[in-house]
Amino acid sequence: MTATATAPDPRRTVLRVIVITLVVLALATATTVIVAYRTLDEKVLPGPPIVNPEPKPKAVGGEPLNILVIGSDSRAGENDIDGEDDSGQRSDVVILVHVSGDRKEVYGVSLPRDALVTRPDCEGPDGETVPGGDLEMFNDAFAIGGEACTAKMVAELTGVFIDHYVSIDFIGFQEMVDAIGGVTVCIPEEIDDPVTGIHFEAGTQELNGKESLDYVRERHELSPNADIGRMKRQQAFVASMINKVVSAGTLTRPYSVYKFVEAVTESITVDPDLASLDKLAKLARQFRETDLDDIEFITVPFMAYEPDPNRLVWAPEADELWERIIADKPLDKKLSGESIDAGAPPVGSPPPSGSGSPSESPSASGTPGGDADAKANGLCS
Repeated sequence: MTATATAPDPRRTVLRVIVITLVVLALATATTVIVAYRTLDEKVLPGPPIVNPEPKPKAVGGEPLNILVIGSDSRAGENDIDGEDDSGQRSDVVILVHVSGDRKEVYGVSLPRDALVTRPDCEGPDGETVPGGDLEMFNDAFAIGGEACTAKMVAELTGVFIDHYVSIDFIGFQEMVDAIGGVTVCIPEEIDDPVTGIHFEAGTQELNGKESLDYVRERHELSPNADIGRMKRQQAFVASMINKVVSAGTLTRPYSVYKFVEAVTESITVDPDLASLDKLAKLARQFRETDLDDIEFITVPFMAYEPDPNRLVWAPEADELWERIIADKPLDKKLSGESIDAGAPPVGSPPPSGSGSPSESPSASGTPGGDADAKANGLCS
């Protein structure tokens, strides 16, 4: 008796095709992820190790972190925005970020690049020791010895143990902004700067990478109080950028997330203990419990240097701030009340006309207060 061939079950055929397709897609995706991971990981550049003058104090409970964030800026060639002789590299932005032991609070302290400080001896690029000195410009340390010299100087000036540093190149920063589709800012009045060729309309607007770079670097028109206002603008911009990065509109777009991480890895230099994508991701995961409202930015208390009012020095109140960081305490009410936070960055509306004239001289606290101070800092209230 001849056996009758059984016709294939069309449902099983469809199921088999779906399973095989899913397996192929899974393998392809896994391979892509592995290749992407390796590519990005190779771009994370390690810098020299940090030399802290004292060992890290033992923590009670969770271990706090202090991370020095440096915005490095070379204005040679195509990066020149004002026609000045700006060859070489400098630290245009320096923020000491304190992360509480329980990871519930984060605050960044902007350190003026033009402040006069005591700089310790540092190792130069040729390996030779460059003598330090009193009343030295703060950002000279970066020009002399890069990230490690800056970290050593901050540690000696403040008594704060520096766990890590992250140096971000400003051109890479431009690509980071483009990767997330721009960052929202509010500009108090129309800007037309003939020196740099920078032009901005007044009001709330979303800036692309090139516009953002102009915004955080502009030093002639946006802030009549010069670098003081520029620091506050940089704080407001970083707060708005953090807000955008963790928004649903960014995190739900895998391509945007990838391009952002790619831009980050291409533009940063970190200390050896942070020099891998895995270590950076591990650090980032520690902020899962941190609310945006608990990420604050302030400026170190400062005052004019009496022999030359065009220069700054840190005010005596700065010592109290360093003590709070060392003890892993939150900001006091005064500093917190003057801070910019990532939950509500100043991207509202411009101050009303006639709200006051911006101050030309730096205040003791270095923080904005009211419409007039907001305008002086190039911010909306």
